[in-house]
Amino acid sequence: MASPILGGGNKYRDYLTDEDIANTKWRFGPPNYDIVDKLFEQERTHEWPEGSLEEKVQRLLKTWEMELVHKADPNQFKTLDPNKFTISVNGRKDLTPEEAAEAGGSYNIFLQTSLPENVRIYNPDEETGESSQIVFRSVFLRGFAIEILQVYSGPPKIVYRFRHWGHMEGPFKGHAPTGELVEFFGIGTFEVEKESNKIVKAEMFFDRGELLGPLVKGESNGESTSAIALAAAKCPFMQ
Repeated sequence: MASPILGGGNKYRDYLTDEDIANTKWRFGPPNYDIVDKLFEQERTHEWPEGSLEEKVQRLLKTWEMELVHKADPNQFKTLDPNKFTISVNGRKDLTPEEAAEAGGSYNIFLQTSLPENVRIYNPDEETGESSQIVFRSVFLRGFAIEILQVYSGPPKIVYRFRHWGHMEGPFKGHAPTGELVEFFGIGTFEVEKESNKIVKAEMFFDRGELLGPLVKGESNGESTSAIALAAAKCPFMQ
């Protein structure tokens, strides 16, 4: 598991020292977590003691998410082994780092769906990594925070429950902001290789409708959202 950073860097993530930032190839430039870390500290439901299993897993999760979203070269990932790593969401196909990048990364990976394209509220097949970031950063102006709620088992097979949340303070796909809390809960797993302490497999399970449903509650500006699409966003059996 990732160990606490030495010599500065982010409070909740490893590998964000000045040296790391200067020597890393970033997708969108070096990330700044000041705003979302403030949201995290204000609204988290648990404050885990430093050095506890929960704090270590939370730090690993946040660092892994940072690398997956922001690092352009998988060979510079330090939380995972790029030659062995795969990720799957809700039991879908395992993706390598290269396949995850081709899908557009982060939101496009986590919001994969089998719904017909004409009823998709958010269509990952039409979004790039850059456009997906713009969509959700425009919605969650204070960021989209994540915390660990419980750790069921430690390495080498880490199983945890998480909460992801933000406030809809900007528009989404033609729907006006509501200002409401938007959150969803899920289960994640990391398989960590004993020799290297790096992740070789990640899985996440959650209801994507818990995220998308609240985003279409606001008044529409005229862009059509079908009744079927609205139902699909809220129904776990239509994912």
